Amino acid sequence: MREPGFWYASSSLRSLLLAPIAAIYGAVAGARMARQGERVALPVICVGNYHLGGAGKTPTTLRLAQMLRELGETPVVVSRGYGGSLAGPVRVADHPASEVGDEPRMMARHVPVIVSHDRVAGAALAQSEGASVILLDDGFQNPALDKDASMIVIDATRGLGNGHVFPAGPLRAPLAGQIARTNALMVIGEGNAANDVAHGVVQRGGLVLRASFVPDESIVTKLRGKRVLAFAGIGDPARFFATLRAHGIEVASQRAFADHHPFTAEEIEVMMREAQADALTLVTTEKDLARLEGELALASYVGQIVPFPVTLQVEDEGALVDFLKERLRRAQQARQ
Repeated sequence: MREPGFWYASSSLRSLLLAPIAAIYGAVAGARMARQGERVALPVICVGNYHLGGAGKTPTTLRLAQMLRELGETPVVVSRGYGGSLAGPVRVADHPASEVGDEPRMMARHVPVIVSHDRVAGAALAQSEGASVILLDDGFQNPALDKDASMIVIDATRGLGNGHVFPAGPLRAPLAGQIARTNALMVIGEGNAANDVAHGVVQRGGLVLRASFVPDESIVTKLRGKRVLAFAGIGDPARFFATLRAHGIEVASQRAFADHHPFTAEEIEVMMREAQADALTLVTTEKDLARLEGELALASYVGQIVPFPVTLQVEDEGALVDFLKERLRRAQQARQ
């Protein structure tokens, strides 16, 4: 879905009119979050958002997977597979994004990924695949699995918008209840929009970490000095365009689509014709390219589009390592 503009406005009549519906939605969502989940045999580390839309959850999950491997663990990601048609449980192989979702397909290049609408069944398959720890992708508000640690990702520039619950704002549930279940907060980028939330997490004994996205230097070098047509169907396309410009890449034209947008051949062809006419290079995010790969009608375009991958760089990696070790230790003790 495309985020309504009033979600990120300081005040709005629409938000005020939707407040009664938001109150009902928030009460239901909050009560659902409070349910006791099922404890499975493996430790469960959840990576999520307080709000609808993206903030950097996928790069955070991949960084955690890398760090867990360095600690000698065998992480497997369990995801609902948003946007995919398969209910699972199934391990992502060469499935198109239309079957398993764009984020699982992208992550599966780096770490084993299980797609399952039933997260308990997904955890069981992950265990059978040799996992020692489960990275739960975007299951923070879902009560199915008991979580040994929950890390929330938030953008330092956009924060939580107007701070209201859906549909009056972007929050998935009342903020106080979500903060109460947060063990760590990953604040990504520059800005102070997340400062109040970070303070609330610290007050409850949670860890706050700062991080930034670092693009692949070889791709930056390849694109620097060229004029590009950039397109993105992610939670915050403007951040992608700004990142390109911040690294000296001239964005001559840009196209923003809704998050998880299912591209059509006609849409890609229109952008390609514009790029050819104006001598522009087509560039998009890894997540968007994942939706094109594997689709018969779109795969032929992939080689003509430059992906712009980013990785997460955490300022205090030592603190994150200590957090993971401690949470794994507590998880093991709880299962003895």
